[in-house]
Amino acid sequence: MNRRDFLKALGFGVTSLAVPGCVTGFEQLTAASQVHKKPNFVFILIDDMGWTDVACYGSRFHETPNIDRLARQGMRFTDAYAACPVCSPTRASILAGQYPARVGITDFIPGHQRPWEKLKVPQNRLQLPLEAITIPEALKEHGYTTAHIGKWHLGGQAYFPEHQGFDMAIQRGTNRNDKQVTSFTDSAIDFIRANSDKPFFLHLSHHSVHIRLEAPQELIDKYENKPKPTTGVNNPTYAAMVEHLDNSIGRIIEKLDELNLAHRTVVVFFSDNGGLYQAYGGYRGKRQIVSTNEPLRGEKGTLYEGGIREPLIVRWPGVVKPGTTCSAPVSSVDFYPTFLEIVGAKVDPAHVLDGESILPLLRQTGTLERDAIYWHYPHYHHSTPAGAIRQGYWKLIEFFEDGRLELYNLKRDIAEKHNLATKMPQKAAQLQRKLAVWRKSVGAKMPTPNPDFDPARAHEWGRRQQKKPGK
Repeated sequence: MNRRDFLKALGFGVTSLAVPGCVTGFEQLTAASQVHKKPNFVFILIDDMGWTDVACYGSRFHETPNIDRLARQGMRFTDAYAACPVCSPTRASILAGQYPARVGITDFIPGHQRPWEKLKVPQNRLQLPLEAITIPEALKEHGYTTAHIGKWHLGGQAYFPEHQGFDMAIQRGTNRNDKQVTSFTDSAIDFIRANSDKPFFLHLSHHSVHIRLEAPQELIDKYENKPKPTTGVNNPTYAAMVEHLDNSIGRIIEKLDELNLAHRTVVVFFSDNGGLYQAYGGYRGKRQIVSTNEPLRGEKGTLYEGGIREPLIVRWPGVVKPGTTCSAPVSSVDFYPTFLEIVGAKVDPAHVLDGESILPLLRQTGTLERDAIYWHYPHYHHSTPAGAIRQGYWKLIEFFEDGRLELYNLKRDIAEKHNLATKMPQKAAQLQRKLAVWRKSVGAKMPTPNPDFDPARAHEWGRRQQKKPGK
């Protein structure tokens, strides 16, 4: 029996203890009450939503009343980060609680190549390994029913959600973003209704607001006719996508309230990476400016704040004080240990966790112990291969092509306009050493000099990697 089959068998054994005939009288009542004390988890993951795409994070054009209400009812994090500036690595970091460099997924799957660039990038793992003990697998051992609905992007059929601990998985909807949102929300509501009498973990992963630009026409018309700010996000179709998504989140929250589940359900709202500036060819016939992450610098595919800082809201009535704000830096690797601590689960010693439980922040009873958080993105995208570290308010980006360092004080310079690396060389060197030690500790793969480097062709994209199992 392999490890995964053993875990499934163990989960079945734990569940069997609670069925009639295995416990009786007071023991049975106690077991039932313990099950109902465990909170549900509704994890809502958005695709490519920028930090300022939501009204409660500063958008002057988008209308997001349901997300804003969620923030008023819970805690809004100002310094929450995706572990990578593209989707697949961040998604892996959430489900495995590990930095992408440790998992081996450091680019979106399958990734892409620049064959004639200065550096040859490392091989990207093309699936979340089955050996990883995922959040749903860990929670199933504690009586949870689990479901993944929506975008996966963590490997082919042999690595689909049903092989990664989820009892139920729905990945495919229609081929339109606007209709997918409705379809996935319908399925999520069905799952909540069907499992309202037992603890559940719902991983709802929308394809929206990832371009392509598609939204209900009545919402597009609304924003076409709405006065537009001269700066910031003001694309009517993109704004309609955001509001359509907000409406779907409102439906989820309403269902939890209707079923009297709100008081024992942890709702998490998060995005997998920063917003993308521009719609590329084929979307309504032109390259439209879609988004901006201002005041943050950069976009998806970069290690500037615009590529990695995300909206994060957590609602948990009775535990999280309504209308609170937290400025502590947190990362997508932190969800896993947080959920485990909430249910009283121990970390499997065979599975290394890179995150730290943020429960003390949610309860406002303490701070985090870690010293820094890290990023490793050794690929070409909207930037060149780089790594980064944030320690306190200090952030260092190291670019691998030429070893260039950029140092920023995020408290004074959230827009990362003033590189202090030459003015503060000792601070830059200290963070660079710390980043190098971390890379070694997680087995991060580095790019190497490219023998086929051709400056005249460096901008050209090559063929994507093939999906080879186990790589």
